[in-house]
Amino acid sequence: MILRLFAFIFFISIPAFSQETAVEKKFLLGKFDYKQSGDFVKVDPEYADKTIYLNSVVYTAFKEMHRAASKDGIDLKILSGTRSFEEQKKIWEYKWRKLVSLSPLERAKSILVYSAMPSTSRHHWGTDIDLNYLENCHFEEGKGKAVYEWLVKNAAEFGFHQVYTSQEFGRKGYHEEKWHWSYLPIASKFLSLYNAVISSREITGFAGSELAEEIKIIQEYVNGIPTHLLEPLPTAIFTKAIVQLQEAE
Repeated sequence: MILRLFAFIFFISIPAFSQETAVEKKFLLGKFDYKQSGDFVKVDPEYADKTIYLNSVVYTAFKEMHRAASKDGIDLKILSGTRSFEEQKKIWEYKWRKLVSLSPLERAKSILVYSAMPSTSRHHWGTDIDLNYLENCHFEEGKGKAVYEWLVKNAAEFGFHQVYTSQEFGRKGYHEEKWHWSYLPIASKFLSLYNAVISSREITGFAGSELAEEIKIIQEYVNGIPTHLLEPLPTAIFTKAIVQLQEAE
């Protein structure tokens, strides 16, 4: 179903989705079983040390990027891929319980430095990956620095972009994550659809969810990526994504 949804996203406008709104919302909010979806595939052990699933098109693009990186002596390892609402809820509520001494608002803001509220994570869509190490300092020297510099220089060629960059120039939301890379040919369209059909009222079912609107979770976190990445991508990038979709089938 989701691959067909991709095809619709590429070729028709957002309003045409109204007849399948309920299904779309479940997908966008992470409330579906990606392991049972034919549009998601398990990542081979060559690329990850644990069981990880990705959208099949994203996985095809990652393998292409991995081959290019390997030729340059760069090893890319996926640490995290698709996460459901329930998986994100476990992460969120574990951190929520640890911060019991803080007020609810302070708890939420503390968690949101690096972790998303359930139903607001890009990881729900199978388009985003965490690579190699989950601390920025790892990418500031040695092999980690070489990996990050390679990604900054080359990842966009394969459709991947760092969406949580430095906040130096006013970007809001999560702090910088040098490990988090998003496959924008698909993710950018899902973000547009999310903004069209999801409101903060639908972000519920976990501790602190009542704070979503006050925190401006959609405006400042879901959309908290560099301004230039919110703009439409070149047609050539979508053409490549369509070819990868066909190959993945």
